[in-house]
Amino acid sequence: MQTDFARPAPSRLRRVETGFSLLEVLIAVLVLAVGLLGMAALQINALKNNQSSFQRTQAVMLSYYMLDAMRANRDDVASGNYDLDKTCEVPASAGTLVSNDHHFWLQAIKDNLGDAQTSCGEIACQGMTCTVTIFWSDDRGTGGAAEQSFSTSTQL
Repeated sequence: MQTDFARPAPSRLRRVETGFSLLEVLIAVLVLAVGLLGMAALQINALKNNQSSFQRTQAVMLSYYMLDAMRANRDDVASGNYDLDKTCEVPASAGTLVSNDHHFWLQAIKDNLGDAQTSCGEIACQGMTCTVTIFWSDDRGTGGAAEQSFSTSTQL
């Protein structure tokens, strides 16, 4: 025997199902847009810091470039001919090895770190211990100060 009272009425079985409301869609789009804007900001900061890191790497290589040139010409280093006050202008090549080294080194600084008045080089030697310092502007970086410098000291 089958009883009908155990089964719910057909009207109770019907459930009204609807899709997403417009408000739910707008909130989802807003959350997605905020996330994408955050990702874009992270990408921009990564590119800025990557450029800053590239410039620092170039400064390291350029300081080693000059120190290697000085190691090849120890007599002029001992005479103090390689000493160079902080200069931002590329000097004319005078035909001597020292002036050619200064010219090409400062030109390489300008080529690799920006041809600005803040791209400079300095060499200071005391005996055979020399310090090579490179200055440049890092205005694209996000790490703070715009003027950067890198020094390398070595015994030749």
